[in-house]
Amino acid sequence: MNLLIRSATVIDKKSEFHNQTLDILIRGGIISDIDKNIKNSKNYKELKLNNLSISNGWFDYSVCTGEPGYEERDNLLNTLNVAAKSGFTSLGIQPDTNPIIDKCTEVEYLKSLASKSNIDIHPIGALTKQSTGNELAEILEMGDSGAIAFGDFKKPIENPNLLKLALLYCKNQNYPIFSFPFEKKLNIDGVINEGITSTLLGLKGIPAISEEINIKRDLTILEYTGGRLHIPTISTAKSVDIIRKAKSKKLNVTCSTSINNLFFSDLNVLNFNTNFKVLPPLRSENDIDALIIGVKDGTIDLVTSDHNPLNIELKNLEFDNANFGSIGLESFFGALNKLFSTKMSIDILTRGKKIFNIHNSIIKIGELANFTLFNPLKDYIFKKEHIHSISKNSIFIDIKLKGFVYGTISNGKLTINE
Repeated sequence: MNLLIRSATVIDKKSEFHNQTLDILIRGGIISDIDKNIKNSKNYKELKLNNLSISNGWFDYSVCTGEPGYEERDNLLNTLNVAAKSGFTSLGIQPDTNPIIDKCTEVEYLKSLASKSNIDIHPIGALTKQSTGNELAEILEMGDSGAIAFGDFKKPIENPNLLKLALLYCKNQNYPIFSFPFEKKLNIDGVINEGITSTLLGLKGIPAISEEINIKRDLTILEYTGGRLHIPTISTAKSVDIIRKAKSKKLNVTCSTSINNLFFSDLNVLNFNTNFKVLPPLRSENDIDALIIGVKDGTIDLVTSDHNPLNIELKNLEFDNANFGSIGLESFFGALNKLFSTKMSIDILTRGKKIFNIHNSIIKIGELANFTLFNPLKDYIFKKEHIHSISKNSIFIDIKLKGFVYGTISNGKLTINE
């Protein structure tokens, strides 16, 4: 690909061009020049966009796609096209497909499908066979085939011995083990955060302690075994405190939170809109404040879109019966950029690569072009027409966002968000 990008503000704190507005020349997919007013001597295609900023390509480590098995929700290639238009050049793909991604052949199948896209995918293998929680899956074999971590999506590890064995088993290979913090026996049939709102609506609650007690257990096991533990999508203030203390003890733990839990509280459930039924549930304003502080001080390592497409038959139900989940790729940057500064948002969107040993390029001459193109200042109301996913179950519909993604340059291809 040959392209001349005009007047782009570089946001890359590792680059010598950070905070400068410059032209960028790409030849054969490689950055060949960065300077003011580059002469287009070979008549390359030029790209000039309003208030254009450019950063390293973004990464979201927790994305679901329907394929294989649930193509009515979405398929892999469309999900990757959505990701490219939403600013992402690499994704972690969750194993909740049919069949579950619990074998090396299934990891290889996903990667072969994605070879037709300009997005790099990094499958997360199921921790247990068929994600039933009974027996460890083929972890090391999946790792050899390209899986970057192992966990059963939105399912807790009920047997603590399995977590102990997994941490020990992967200790030398340094693979992160995911443990979703959710004690089922403390929230039977719960659908929203346990509190005033659940009482007011007459809905069964999911108490904060059901998350926190699992985190304490898992950290105790980690301290005993060593290895790498990742706790996905924490949602309570106390969870942040527990993990902060664990990190101060130098335990090898990372964690994430969902953009949903940073942006919305359980008060948003008052109208029974099932797009607000997510797991973990939306918590209190106090929890949101603690999560935002946790992101800023580094206690929370990652923020994810928690992109989970669900067809209308699974969401257009009574609140009790609807499935948990929301799509999030298309709205992710606009929501994140509304909560944090643009530089902080870009740091959040790129720092996850280091945790999973994924190369994070620097914007410099001679480097492969792996960019996200965006306007950080554009305010707009997120509407259904902004959704490119097949499923439309977005928690952000009719929400005011800040920052619009133009597209990506990755693997020698330009993708523009029309």
